Parts: sequence; structure tokens; C-alpha cells
Amino acid sequence: MELYGFAVALLFAIAIADLMVGVSNDAVNFLNSSMGSRVAPRHIIMIVASLGILAGVTFSSGMMEVARKGIFHPRFFVMPELITIFLAVMITDILLLDLFNTFGLPTSTTVSIVFELLGAAIAVSLVKIFHSDQSALTLAEYINTGKALAIISGILLSVAIAFVCGALAQFTTRLVFTFNYEKRLRRYGALWGGLALSMITYFILIKGSKGASFLTPSMVAWIKTHTWTIIGGGLAGFTVLFQVLMLTTRINILKPIVLAGTFALAMAFAANDLVNFIGVPLASFHAFMLAQTSADPLTMSMAGLQKSVHTNTFFLLAAGAIMVATLWLSRKARTVTKTELNLGRQDEGLERFDSSQLSRIIVRMVTGIFEASRQVFPLSFRRVIRRRLDTSGYRPPPGYDGTIPEFDLLRASVNLMVASALVSWATSMKLPLSTTYVTFMVAMGTSLADQAWGLESAVFRVTGVLMVIGGWFFTAFMAFTVALTFAFAIAYLGGGAIFLLLLIVGLLIYRNFKIHRRREKAAHELEVLDLKRVTNADFAIQTCFEHSGRLLSVVRDKLDICFEGILTQDRKLLKKLRRETSKIQASSNVIVANIFKTLRLLQHEDVETAGKYSYVISALQEIAESVRDMILRCHVHTSNQHAGLLPAQKKELQKIRKCVEALLDDTARILLSHEPFKYGEVAAHYVKLKGLLEEYDANQIARIRSGESKTRLSILFYGINNACLKISEQVLQLLTTFDETFPREENH
Repeated sequence: MELYGFAVALLFAIAIADLMVGVSNDAVNFLNSSMGSRVAPRHIIMIVASLGILAGVTFSSGMMEVARKGIFHPRFFVMPELITIFLAVMITDILLLDLFNTFGLPTSTTVSIVFELLGAAIAVSLVKIFHSDQSALTLAEYINTGKALAIISGILLSVAIAFVCGALAQFTTRLVFTFNYEKRLRRYGALWGGLALSMITYFILIKGSKGASFLTPSMVAWIKTHTWTIIGGGLAGFTVLFQVLMLTTRINILKPIVLAGTFALAMAFAANDLVNFIGVPLASFHAFMLAQTSADPLTMSMAGLQKSVHTNTFFLLAAGAIMVATLWLSRKARTVTKTELNLGRQDEGLERFDSSQLSRIIVRMVTGIFEASRQVFPLSFRRVIRRRLDTSGYRPPPGYDGTIPEFDLLRASVNLMVASALVSWATSMKLPLSTTYVTFMVAMGTSLADQAWGLESAVFRVTGVLMVIGGWFFTAFMAFTVALTFAFAIAYLGGGAIFLLLLIVGLLIYRNFKIHRRREKAAHELEVLDLKRVTNADFAIQTCFEHSGRLLSVVRDKLDICFEGILTQDRKLLKKLRRETSKIQASSNVIVANIFKTLRLLQHEDVETAGKYSYVISALQEIAESVRDMILRCHVHTSNQHAGLLPAQKKELQKIRKCVEALLDDTARILLSHEPFKYGEVAAHYVKLKGLLEEYDANQIARIRSGESKTRLSILFYGINNACLKISEQVLQLLTTFDETFPREENH
């Protein structure tokens, strides 16, 4: 029994880690709207969410039944078998959720825990069946398959219903209030606020009533049977309250709505999803204590777990404290939140995902449908709709301290109201809608209705949504498969398998941590370059040149590594460098996008001189392409095991390398610091390079004629030289444009 007591203690230790990774993923559900709209300073939003979590955990006692008897029938198992199931589940859960957190993809902790329980329970059931010579058909007696089918149907229902409802609600709301909603909010805002807050209040009641210890069964039944009474009373009361506030104060009524919605969703998350993290350890504890009451604890049936068991409030509050601490400290929680905010933000900018063939097909189909629908509606109707949805005059309200929200408070309030209404309705109707899926798809639907998915960003946003939805199904498949495998391993190998699995999981989590840090650093580098919204043309122009200088510094470092790799035939170094070429291309694209934003700011009299910035755009793109081409050539040459460079070629490339890197160093320093310079001195590097290339071209022709340099080697040599020449030409073009933009006497 001591061994199983240790296993229970181990499960609680794993649960602490599972709480951390789980909260990091689920935080996006309740932080998305408040963070995206910047309804309040970050610490205020976090305090509201923390209070919601602490309130929610005290309502979660009833949900703990799922881990004990929701997926399998415990009467068919004994305590050691249940411990095996629970260990496989918890080890799988922490591994799977950490993987999703690393790549910033929101998933459902409910789906993961249900399919982990299903997979592990099937594995242990099959072991029992094989050892007792029963028929495989008896497996159905052990497993509650209806629960798994309900979860799968919940995925499909959540995706379709939430997206459509979010899009329709936001479209209707925007038609009424438009993007410049301040004046209209003074007219209809009290009614809108009353409707939103009454729905959120009902959501709090119906989601909290299931596990609240202070509500009697009769009170819970009254809440569920008097839906319209609660909503109607809330609508009237909150409408009057908001009308009084608007008449007597200058408060923006959307802010308390968004904060109340954040509290409600945080509470619902804690009340419903806490079971996903500590339900299994608590179930193992109850199984262990139940076995202690028997004279033969290892063979006693666990039928006692069928009964309802009250969860100790201390466990709930301790779990809530860990969740709150993780919410404040987790860096991965911010990464997951950024993914959803990026997919729903109003403006163009850095895209989190690339386009895919499927997303392009979907965008073409939807665009075709909209084009066809234009023939159905008269022109006057289309003009009215276009005018009501016009975003050109939208300006964020003051008070954001230079940080522009991803979307406005109106959309945030719609997100929260629709998500609350859908989850409340589904709960009252006993439909298996997922809070994670509902909140995410509502946010995507409202962003579509707000035209955030324009032609410039639609394929990228659709790819992101498809990735997240695909991840939900991947969660179910991986949770089932991995838990099944782990349970078989523990059942047959015992304690050695547990130790080995924990070691593997620890190594994978450490690896995921390093991957996340690397991805976070790369994302930060791009975000630093992105100017977001700019209003001062002179500042924007100067910043674009400074960012170009930073890019040239990176290019110089990459070229130095490339030369080193090809001169020493270091295939691994070039392979690693090739994986990093996309960063140069991405940085170049961000700077180009900044230049486009800058051009929109130029006054009419500056338009004629704006043409020179097209040279900057083409120069940046050409530099990025040339660097990528050179690195690719070198990597392919070494990977194919072609002959290395000749000693003479190495000497020539060393001199070319010195000229190119000197030009990049000087130009980068000038663009970054705006220091005085003499154009001729910098251009001398290019002149010297041209002379060297002419001389080395003649040398290479002689080597080709003599047969000393084979075909592949000649292609590589000329490819490197041509790439260096193109890079130098474009760097000089950047310097020329900079010299014309910021003329100084010292420069000439």
C-alpha cells in the first residue's frame, strides 16, 4: 500500500504542474476581450480575472464527479487499476497541454482530459479482459462511450453555432452603433448595457448554481425554470442603472460590461475546468482511502466511487491560488492570448500564420458568394450598409498611452455577451458546448463581421483558425492515443515505466521551453520593428531607416556565418543558418509594411518626392532574396557532398567577404546612429568589390578552361559572387536614399 500511497502523492505533484500548463492555455478564454480592447490597465484586468477564478473554484465541487465516473464505470476496477489509469492520464495531460502552449495554440482542456481518461481506461480494461479470458465485446461494459460521443458532437456544434452567432450579433450591433459609436451609445447605450449585463448575470447564475454549496436544490431549480424572469428583471434594472449613470457621469458603460464579462468567464472556467487538473488526483485519493477500509485493499471493487463525494474546500482554494499565480506569471499564457488577439485584430500588420491552399480556396469561395450576393440587393441598400460599416473615420478614443487596442470596446462587449448567452443556453439545455470553443469562435465571428479579415489578411487569418480547429481534433486523437500507450506501459512494466515516462516528459518539457524562448525572441524582434499605427511622417521615415540599419547588421552576421560555413564545408552550420533565413525575409516585410504606412502620412506636396522610397522597398526585398539565395546555394552544395572550394577560390572569397561586410557594417552604423559620413568613403567598398569581381571572373574562366574548376563548383562560385554584388548594390541604394532624405554638409 505504501507504493500506491506514493503514487497518489505523485499524482498531486503532477497536478500542480498540470494546473500551470492548463491555466496558461485556458487563460485566453476570459482574457481575450478585455486584453484586446484594452478596457483597463493590465493589472486591473488580471485582478478581475483572478477574483473570478477564486470565486469559480468554490463552485466546482460537483464537477469532480467526471473524473471518477464520467468516462468509465469504477465498479469494474480495483484500486491499483485506477491508479494506473490516473497516472497515464496526468502524465499525458501535462505533456499535451505544454506542447500546445509552446506553439501558442488554444485548445480544450476538457477534451484532453476526457479522451485521456477514455484511452487509459480502454487500455486497462483490455488488460483485464485478456487476463480473465473474457470476450473483447465486454469492453463496452467498462466504458461510458456516450460521454466521448457527446464531446465530439460538442466540438462540431461549438464551432458552427458560435461562429455564426458571433458574426450575426456583431454585424447587427455595428449597423446600429457604427464604428464611431460614442454619440449613438449615449442614445441606446443604456438598453444595450442592460441587455449585455443581464445575459452575463444569468450566465454567472446558471454556471455557478451547479456546484455552489450555498444554493439549495430548490433554488437551483428555480433559476433554471425562470430564465426569462431573471433576464427580464436584469434587463430592466441594469438599463435604468446605466441610464442614470450616463445622465449623471461621463462613464463609458462598455467598460463595466467588459470587466463583468471577464469576471464571469473566469469564474466559469474555474468552476468547470478545475476538474480537468485536480479531478484525477482527487479521484485517486478517494480510491486509495476507499481501499483502506477493506481487509484486502488491492482486490476491493471501487463501486464506492459511484457515490457523490464532497470535495474539501481547502483543495479547491489551494488549486485556485496556483491558478491565479500562474495567470500572473506565465509567459506561455501571454503567447496563447496573443494568437487569438492576432487573429481578431482590426488592423493589418504582422500575421501569426502563413497562407495555405485550403485557406485560399475558402477565401475565394466566400469572396465569390459575396460578389454574387451583390446582385441580389439593390445599390441603395448596399450604400447604406457600406456607410454604416465604414472604418475609415474610426479613431481609438484617447487614454491608451500610445498602445492601440486590437479592437474596440463594442466588439469586446459583443464577444462576452454572445459567449455568455450561448454557454448559458447550452448548459440549461444540457447540450455539450465547450466554453473554449464558444469563446474562440465567437471572437472569430465578430472579427469577420467587423471586416478585420480584409483581402490583405483573410488567407492568413483563415489559416490560423483552421490550425486552431485542427488542433482541437488533434488534441482528442493525441490524448486518446498517448494515454492508451502510457497506460499499457505502466500496466505491464510497473514502476519502471512511470519513472521512464516522467523522465521523457521532463526532457520534452525542457525542450519545449527552449523552443518557446526561441520563438518568443523571434516574435519580439519582429514586434519591435512593427510601427503599429503612426501619425508623424518624419518620425516614421527616420525609424524606417533605423530599422533598415538593424536589418543590415543581421544580414552582415548571416553572411559572415555563410562564408565561414562554405569555406570550411560545415554542413551542419549551413543547415542551421538556412532555417533562419525566413527571419530576414520577415523583418524585411515588416519594414516594407512600415514604409507603406509612412507613405500614407506624407502631405500632398511631398508625394512627388515619395517615389524615392520605392527604391528602399525594392532594395530591402532584393537584399533579403539575395541572402536567402546565397545561403541556399551553399547549403545545397555541401549537403550534396560536392567538392569543396579550391584554395585560390577561398582566398578570393575571403577578400570579397571583407569588402561586403565592411560596406554592410558602415552603412548599418550610419543608418542606426545618423552619424556624419562621407559618401565617397563608404562607396569605396563597392568600387573595390567591383574591381575584385572583374579580376576574379577572369581567374575563374581560366580555371574552367583548364578543367581545374568543375561545373558544380563554378556554379557555386559565381552564385556567391553575384549575390554579394546584388547585396552591395542595394545597400548602396539604401545609403543614397538616406543621404537624399537627411542631407548634411558633412556628408559630402
